[in-house]
Amino acid sequence: MDSRTQVVWHEHQVTRAHRETLMGHAGCVIWFTGLSGCGKSTIANAVDRILHQRGIHTCLLDGDNIRHGLNASSERLVAEHGEAFAQRFGLGFGALDREENIRRIAAVAQLFCSAGLVTLTAFVSPYRRDRDAARRLVQASGSEKDFIEIYVNAPLEVCEQRDPKGLYRQARAGKLRNFTGIDDPYEPPLHPELELASSSESVTSLATRVVDYLASSGHIPVTPAR
Repeated sequence: MDSRTQVVWHEHQVTRAHRETLMGHAGCVIWFTGLSGCGKSTIANAVDRILHQRGIHTCLLDGDNIRHGLNASSERLVAEHGEAFAQRFGLGFGALDREENIRRIAAVAQLFCSAGLVTLTAFVSPYRRDRDAARRLVQASGSEKDFIEIYVNAPLEVCEQRDPKGLYRQARAGKLRNFTGIDDPYEPPLHPELELASSSESVTSLATRVVDYLASSGHIPVTPAR
């Protein structure tokens, strides 16, 4: 018997509705996307802090942090698991690796959303098809409201000036290949739920806009929990 036929979906007695009732708010996935240095992580952290202060149950998935564990590179995996394992499961930054990186994150985000958490993700996620696939995956087990795409829009020159990790300098010098915005494309969202101009507004203002959107769309209570 093919072992694949033994993989079935199990319904749980504690449902998403039960969890959301207990928490007092709805689960969702807030997908921040934009160039490296545009402010995705900074804004996501600010939103996370505000929501926490309001008694909202959240989880923040950050691109760099995920690359340390779940989606580690082959170089990180070699020492512990060996070359063959690392080559099979490690992720680099080529097109296919980026696709798998986003697929895994979308699957984890969907699980957290189903558990009633407001799940924030901060990933460059440069390819439109990968973000659209993430949207479909998240929405498939819930509703269209479950996926909120937020385009953090900052001009390339602004991101290069910020360059907090020196990645643009390395890319311009030819020391870093397949870098988004330099020798690999970034495809902006066509119809994001929100677009944030991070080069012209403060982090606090942008984070407040996101929280206000969550309240107006019914994901979280309009009045903060006391």
